[in-house]
Order: sequence, then structure tokens, then C-alpha cells
Amino acid sequence: MSNQSCQEQFILLGFSDRPSLEQILFVFVLIFYLMTLVGNIVIILVSHLDPCLHTPMYFFLINLSFLDLCFTSSSIPQLLFNLGSPDKTISYTGCAIQLFLFLGLGGTECVLLAVMAYDRFTAICKPLHYSVIMHPQLCWKLVSVAWGVGLLNSLVMSPVTMKLPRCGRCQVKHFLCEMPALIKIACVDTVAVESTVFVLSVIIVLVPLSLILISYSYIALAVLRIKLAAGRRKAFNTCGSHLTVVSLFYGNIIYMYMQPGNNSSQDQGKFLTLFYNLVTPMLNPVIYTLRNKDVKGALKWLISRKTK
Repeated sequence: MSNQSCQEQFILLGFSDRPSLEQILFVFVLIFYLMTLVGNIVIILVSHLDPCLHTPMYFFLINLSFLDLCFTSSSIPQLLFNLGSPDKTISYTGCAIQLFLFLGLGGTECVLLAVMAYDRFTAICKPLHYSVIMHPQLCWKLVSVAWGVGLLNSLVMSPVTMKLPRCGRCQVKHFLCEMPALIKIACVDTVAVESTVFVLSVIIVLVPLSLILISYSYIALAVLRIKLAAGRRKAFNTCGSHLTVVSLFYGNIIYMYMQPGNNSSQDQGKFLTLFYNLVTPMLNPVIYTLRNKDVKGALKWLISRKTK
């Protein structure tokens, strides 16, 4: 293929080297995607409709669910199309848009999870001042910062990645236009780009993660000082849900982006990307619903209203 053809389209090889796996994956991906859509939409509706859930914690949860909907929908429909069709191509513009959304939404989620940790820190460590500190204006500002960081990440890294010369190499060994996969098919030295990726990863991934760990260190100490067992249990349930989400998301992100692009296994990269792009957003509503009495109570209240 000529270098000009790479300015028109890319070929997403995905799992095409395993045709039998493609058929199985299509069914599982479709089921998981539908569950992700339903679960996150339910969380948004419940948190919005129940007045008891109009608190900063559920405001951030609504943003997380909306973010997961966008994050998953930025690539999974394309994956389903590729799995169910012999056509594996994606236009250059479509690839650029997919990369832009993926980088932006991923960066936003990193910061948003840190914001949610700060919210829990304030609620547990400073309960008497919680409503004063976490006022609506601050909540909106924190969410705006999260979305702004994601947008900045996309504006910096998307053009750098897409403009790399590829000398006719248009076959991306992935199921989406992800940055490490696109860097691998470049026909020039990518050390400078990989170094930039690493530095941005430290800022966008490790800084929020450090803030999360610091917040939960203080939370753990505060929870241990709670005398009532019921109070400790409620605090651990709420924070446990958030820590589970953090572990699932950050574990995969760190493996994918905190190492040089040429050192990561392509097969591992594809399955890990599939995990944090589909499985984690699907599990988030389940984790928050099953471990949260307020959400379960709101669901029962809404269902009872519908049946009357």
C-alpha cells in the first residue's frame, strides 16, 4: 500500500488472525456492550430522579457513568462491525476521531476518579464541614477540570500520533486506533514520541493515582477510629466500591502506557484494552449498585412507583 493510502484509511486487524475467536468475541462483546449501556443509563436515571441521591457523591457518579458510556461507545461499535464483517477498514478521519475520543475520555476518567476519592476523603475525614466544602460550585469546577485535562491530553497527543510517517504501513494490529498500536507502525524513530507519552502518562495517570492513595490512607485511619461497627461497615462499603473501580481501571492503564511502546505484547495489549474499554465500564454500575444500599433503595423505590 502506498503512503498516500494511509492518509485515506487504516486496516484494523484486530482478531482477524483468529477467525473462530472473532465469532465468539462478537457475541460476548455485544452482550457486554448492551449490559454497559443499560447499567450506566440506569445509574444516571436513578441518581437524577431520586431526590435523596442529589449529593456530590452521586453527581460525580453520574459523570462517571456518562463518561463510561462515551468511552465504550467510542470504539466498541467499530469493533462489532469489524468482528461481524470481512471489512476491517476505518477511514483516516474516523481513526483520528476515535483516537481523540479515546485519549480524552481516558484522561478524564483518571482525574475524575481522583476527584471522587477527594469527595470520599472530605465526607469521612471532615463530615461536619462536608456540605460547606463540597458545595455545588466546587463540584462543577472539579468535574470541569477533569474534562479539561482529558481534552488537553487529546489536543496534544492525537496530532502527534496521527502525523507520524508510516511509509505505507496501514495495518494496525489492534481493534481500535489506540496510540501504542499506531506508534508501532511508524517508519521513523519514535523515541521522542514515546518519551512524551511517558511524561504525559506520569502527569495524567500517576499524579491522580498518588492523590487517590493519599486520600484513602487518611480515610483508612479515620475509619479505624470510628467506634460504631455499622459506621465502619458503611464507610468501607462506599470506599470499597470506589477502590475496586480504581484498581480495575488503573491496573490496565499503567500496564499499557507506562512502558515503551515496542516492549508491550500485542496480544496482551488487545485483550487488556478490551478489558478496560468494555468490562470495566460494565462492572462499574454493578459494583456501585450491589455495594450501595442507597442506590438499591432508590431502584426499589422507582420500580415500586412504576408498578403502581
